[in-house]
Formats: sequence, structure tokens, C-alpha cells
Amino acid sequence: MLDNLTIKMARTGLKNKDFTSLELVTRYFEKIEKYEDLNAYITLNYEKSIDLAKKADEKIAKNIEGSMLGVPIAMKDLFCTDGLRTTAGSRILENFIPPYESTISQNLLNEGSIILGKTNMDEFAMGSSNLTSYFGPVWLPFRKKSDTDIKLVPGGSSGGSAAAVAADIAVAATGSDTGGSVRQPAAFSGLVGIKPTYGLCSRYGMIAFASSLDQAGPITKTVEDAAIMLNAMAGYDKKDSTSIKVEIPNYLDYVGKSIKGMKIGVAKQYTEGLSDVNIAILEQVKKWLLDAGCEIIDINLETAPYALPSYYIIAPAEASSNLGRYDGVRYGYRANAPKNIDDLYVRSRTEGFGEEVKRRILTGTYVLSSGYYDAYYNRALKIREMIKKDFKDNAFAKVDLVLTMTTPNTAFGIDDPATNDPVTMYLNDIFTVTANIIGSPAISVPVGLSGNDKLPLGVQLIGNHFCEKSIFSVASVIEKSANFAELKKEMSYVSKP
Repeated sequence: MLDNLTIKMARTGLKNKDFTSLELVTRYFEKIEKYEDLNAYITLNYEKSIDLAKKADEKIAKNIEGSMLGVPIAMKDLFCTDGLRTTAGSRILENFIPPYESTISQNLLNEGSIILGKTNMDEFAMGSSNLTSYFGPVWLPFRKKSDTDIKLVPGGSSGGSAAAVAADIAVAATGSDTGGSVRQPAAFSGLVGIKPTYGLCSRYGMIAFASSLDQAGPITKTVEDAAIMLNAMAGYDKKDSTSIKVEIPNYLDYVGKSIKGMKIGVAKQYTEGLSDVNIAILEQVKKWLLDAGCEIIDINLETAPYALPSYYIIAPAEASSNLGRYDGVRYGYRANAPKNIDDLYVRSRTEGFGEEVKRRILTGTYVLSSGYYDAYYNRALKIREMIKKDFKDNAFAKVDLVLTMTTPNTAFGIDDPATNDPVTMYLNDIFTVTANIIGSPAISVPVGLSGNDKLPLGVQLIGNHFCEKSIFSVASVIEKSANFAELKKEMSYVSKP
């Protein structure tokens, strides 16, 4: 009764007094201990969670409502939490305890969520594997059916959140998405992950990677749960200058709504070079949508291939600027016995940052430097505007949503050669970065399994700004048609508690 719950199931069980929030939270901490080898959590929030569970039970007894009241979730360790260690997966923030709460975590607490702990992540959200964390790699709770000895990465950077939900050691979790860091791990893990429109969710208290690209989003077991959680997270915040004041509808009202007459675009630029398995998946999804009354339209997005290279100029440039604050002086890691202030800076950053973060800082500093700014960074910004115009004129003027695969491959193992090749790792984001570049919402939905390995495959829907309603409607139809809950039974899970 206390296992494999969705947010909706947990809410219903709590309301019907089938179990208490305290019983639920206690059970989840038992499972977290048994799944410790997955390394999904960096810091646990045991005492406060127990206290919040007791208070939630008191509110439930008094019929006080909250959309997430008494539901145990996980929080990506990128969101500052008052009095609870926040590391961003980095040594440089290993012992940082924020004196304030991020707006996202506060919004979820206001709705009654119970934060079990902070989940592991690629350092400063830079990675597609969760192998760059200072606190060690994260593993998925399942393996390849064809080789159960190989540990699989959950994707990144929100890998800890995805692994926690996939292993059922959190009912749902928050993530952040700069180039696909919610959607890619969701696809690897057989989960639902949505990146909302840029500005829909506040970035206040979210440790910055690339400010014009970062956006918070939920990782959940179902589309319905994603709608519930996004409603709790979204909203205008005057503390965030990029927050946009728009009316937030009840996204749950659009889950299961008819999609008859909607137009779904498929661009050849997103299908070229796909594997036979991925092509078959896309064809199946298109058939489901046709059966639901949608029209499938071929579109041409000539600028789409330029999204990834422009992203890997813009994102490192912004990271170079944002991470300049970590100098060993004001807070964070400080190297011992520096000779002078320059030595303090150099040694603190050399010892405090990991290799991938250093690589991106150096790349970003280079493209922003005198003599290279116009050749690289300024040109990337111009390409970004071209991509936005291309989607406006050749996609959203003709179709409601664009359909793509979420990732070009399934989850890979620790010994996969790709993990040692930065460029190959960057290519994991080839389908996801575009939504961040143009600021649009996008969702990943699990729809099938790969051949003999029986690993999850997900498809992505990209919409125009603030078209989350349409995304939830179409995603719920795909989810129902795929019936992924049944397909999961074919997967090879490690022993469950």
C-alpha cells in the first residue's frame, strides 16, 4: 500500500485515511537506506521530514487541503533550502548551508510537500550522466536485460532525482533543465519530465548555471503527476527578474482532454540518422496521435542543427560569468595556506571545481574574451534569434506541437566509451537543447523499450511559449496509448526493498 505510489495515489490514500503521512515518510526513509548504493541522495532531511509529516497528518485530520499535502518528494541539490545543506554536486559548496529558501522549494512546502532530502546531480548541472558529481556517480535501479552486470547511469544533470523516482525512494522530484537536464534523465529512467516555458517557474534560490537557459521542472511517474506538481511550482515571483506574470491554469484539467483536430509537426532534421528502433517508436506514436484525431504535418526547421553548437557557446559563457563568485573568500571551499590573494583564487577554484566545470568555465571565458566575443558569443546569440524565428514561422505558425525523440540513445553503462568523450556526451542533448534556446516548454514521455536490452525510450513534445496545456493533453494521450506501466514489467530491476 505504501509503495509505487503516484502523487495522486498518495493524496487519495492520505485523504481516505488508508495510511498517514508519518507512515508514508517512514517507509520511504526505510527504502532510501536499502537503496543507498544508488547514491541518489547527497543529504537527507530526516528529522524535519518526520516533523512535517506529523503536522501534515494534523492538517489532514482537520480537512485542511494542499495539493501536495503529506506527499514525500526529493529536491535536486541545486535549490537552496533554508538550514539544509545545498552543494550543487560540487566540492566548492560541500558545506554550504543556505540561510534562505528557494522559491520553488518554498512553493512546494506551501502546498504541503515533505522534502525527504537533496538529490545527487552533475556538478553545477553540467553533464548528461551524473558522473561529474563530487559526491560520486548515481546508478539506475535497473539494468540491461541482455547484461545485468553493467550499472547504468540515469542521465543528467538531474540524475539523482530521476533515480530516486525510478527506484520509488521519492514519489516525485524536482529537477532543473538548462539543455535537457529534466527530460533526458526522465527518458533514461522511464519517467515523465517537463521543462516549462522560461520564466514560468522562479529561478530565485536556484544555483545558476546559464541564467538565460535554466528552468525548474518536475520529474514524475505520470503525466498527471507532472501537472499536479507544476501547478505547485509555477507562479510569478518578484524576487526573480526573469519571472513572467501570467495566469497559471489548472494543468490537471487538460490531462486526458480530447486532442482531436490538433496539428503535430515532425521535422526531418529530428529524424535523420535515428536508429531503426527510434524510427519505429516515432511511427507508432504518430499512429496513436492519428487515431486520437490529430493531424501529422511534416515541417522543415533548417536552423535546428545549429541549436546544439550555439548552446555550447552560450551556456559555457554564462557559466563562466555565474561561477566567478566562487573565489574562496566569501563562502564555499577555501584552499589552505595561500601565498596571496591570487594564489587563494587559483588554488580554491582548482581544488574546488571538477574537470567538466573547469572545461566549461575555460570555454566560456575564451568565447567572451577580447577578439573572440564577436566571432563566437555574439554570433551564437544571432543564431539563437534565427532559431527562434524559424520555430515561430515554420513550426508554431503551422502546428500546435513538435514531436521528436527525447534522446538519440538509451541509458549507457559506466564502461561505455562515450563517458570519456565530452563531445559524445554533449550530443545526448541534441534533441532537447532547442527548447531551452527558444525558451519553449517541452515534455518527455516514456513510450517503449529498446530491443534486447529492454531499456526505456521516450518521446518529446515541444510547444510554443505557455502552451503547457496542449502539451499535457497530447502527452496524456501518448502515455495512455503506450501503457508504459505494463512495459516496465519486462525490465530487469535490481532487488527492491
